[in-house]
Amino acid sequence: MPDIEQTIRIAGKERAILGNMSADIPVDYEAAAMQFLRGLRGKRSQRALSRRLGYRGNPITDWEHGRRFPTAERAFAAALRIHLDVANAFAAFHPTRPVLEPGRPIALAPWLDALRGSTSTADVARHTGLSRFAVRRYLAGEAKPRLPDFFRLVDAITGRLPELVAGLLPIEAMPVLRPRYEGLRAARRAAYDAPWTEAVLRILESPSYRACVRHDDGFVAQRLGIDAAEVRASISLLRRANVVVRRRRLYRPRDASSVDTRGDRAQVSALLAHWTEVGRRHITGRKAPDLFAYNVFSLPDAELESARAILARAFREVRALVAAAEPGERVAVLNLQCFQLGSAAKT
Repeated sequence: MPDIEQTIRIAGKERAILGNMSADIPVDYEAAAMQFLRGLRGKRSQRALSRRLGYRGNPITDWEHGRRFPTAERAFAAALRIHLDVANAFAAFHPTRPVLEPGRPIALAPWLDALRGSTSTADVARHTGLSRFAVRRYLAGEAKPRLPDFFRLVDAITGRLPELVAGLLPIEAMPVLRPRYEGLRAARRAAYDAPWTEAVLRILESPSYRACVRHDDGFVAQRLGIDAAEVRASISLLRRANVVVRRRRLYRPRDASSVDTRGDRAQVSALLAHWTEVGRRHITGRKAPDLFAYNVFSLPDAELESARAILARAFREVRALVAAAEPGERVAVLNLQCFQLGSAAKT
């Protein structure tokens, strides 16, 4: 199981709503699928790739022009056939790994089902524009989604489709997704440079802020319990990074504001230290809804791994709950810790 710290993020939106991902960066999943399939071909001719994949005819032309699409499983089988590291791309995206091995049938349904966590079929359907019947069959493995619909499902559940695709192909091959990918990277850099930017983004998407007549640093500061100067610095950084734009006297995120803060160990450690310190300051003045708890225990290695797996599963369940919800008025931080003390005794 990968380190939980590599998937830590501030509670926020991890979803993508079809047709409303962003007023600035709309999503065309059919175009994304066409570009992905064209990127797989690279410098090969369409006929050469068809022969490489074992087709007698040439379906590649239809794929690249959107007249027909392969299933996602067939598309990733093609990626495996041309020796792309598909397994590593999926593993970097989510701890649960689909069956992705040359010569074996690819099974994406269990991976999609694990990815959505506790999000209901109805919510996934609403966020994708697909029918509940279709979504249920895709998640149960009773039907195989075409590549564009697979992209819809991943984006609806995580809001991070560009990062999955960028793990397989150079993002330059995907002009439909490149602006969002660059926006996600800009938001990540902002989080590294000024961790409060993520919390500020949560306020900017809240109904109460959107109902304001004009932007007020003090309003945001009061909602987060920080100084107005911190808010001004965060917004300045977000504007320079092109993560937010000012419209009608208010700021709005340019894209669905999912921020995956994976990075090198030093960057992630700094973020963890920041939010741990914020939590420490809240302990003495904790309010009734706040939850702080600890338990010092000893366990054999196998049971300790089981405990970590339980916590990791709970963390992903909370993220799935967030994915299914609309932006709200409460900004919260989930700060998960489970660490060993000292070193094991010698035997």
